[in-house]
Amino acid sequence: MGNLGNSLKKFMQNKNTVTVVGVILAIVVLYVAYNMRVKSAINPVNVPYALDQLESASQITSDKVGTKQVPPSMLEGGNVITNQGAVIDKYVREDTIIPKGSLFYDDVVVEKEQLRTNIILDYPKGYVLYNLSTNNNETYGNSVYPGNYVDIYLRISHRVAEGTQATESDNAIMFGKLMSNIKVLAVKDSSGAAVFSNLDAARTPSMIIFAVPEEYYILLKKAEYLQTYSSALVLVPTNESLKDNPGELEISSEQLKNRINELTYWDESMS
Repeated sequence: MGNLGNSLKKFMQNKNTVTVVGVILAIVVLYVAYNMRVKSAINPVNVPYALDQLESASQITSDKVGTKQVPPSMLEGGNVITNQGAVIDKYVREDTIIPKGSLFYDDVVVEKEQLRTNIILDYPKGYVLYNLSTNNNETYGNSVYPGNYVDIYLRISHRVAEGTQATESDNAIMFGKLMSNIKVLAVKDSSGAAVFSNLDAARTPSMIIFAVPEEYYILLKKAEYLQTYSSALVLVPTNESLKDNPGELEISSEQLKNRINELTYWDESMS
């Protein structure tokens, strides 16, 4: 063993030998690194692609997505989506289309909440969209989300003309629940962007959008447009969204409904 150790020691102390060994090791490292780089550059990668042309704001369902192998060079830039799960059930951005055979890119595939037109996808046939103006305070610190259920309360009080003596009935204020179990479809800021599509943006709610039958829509608009009365529609969140079977949308107060209709009218000839 001693002779073997001495021989090895002399071998390593030979400068020419060390140089040769170093060169060989460097060549091996370069060869391995080169082969790894070549393989990574030529080995195809499975990525999702569009089986058919996908229109603006359309949903990307599983039957519209296939997979194919592409060279890694096509993925340079970092915005090609390589995971099929990151595409299915998402939506095409509103201002673009995805051609048949195209790969999917981060900047053209969006969540439903990011579509400005997403509200037109979710409400029942025969209903009418209603836009209720709101703010942080009226949404309980921006705590009302799409999918939540709300009730609508109404306050009506009479405005007495300046110089006119107010009567007891003039001073009376009506307040109560007008409608129940309204599903929130969207919460938008003043520019029309979805408030919760990007939580980092800290958007301020300006409008809450929901859908109601046309007769309810007319009633809400009548309440909103009362001229000689100070009226306000007040939104109150409920826990209906936590139930397996949320309650039906309905008028909660026939008295308030009748009072609104007494103070306004609807011109049938204009409908």
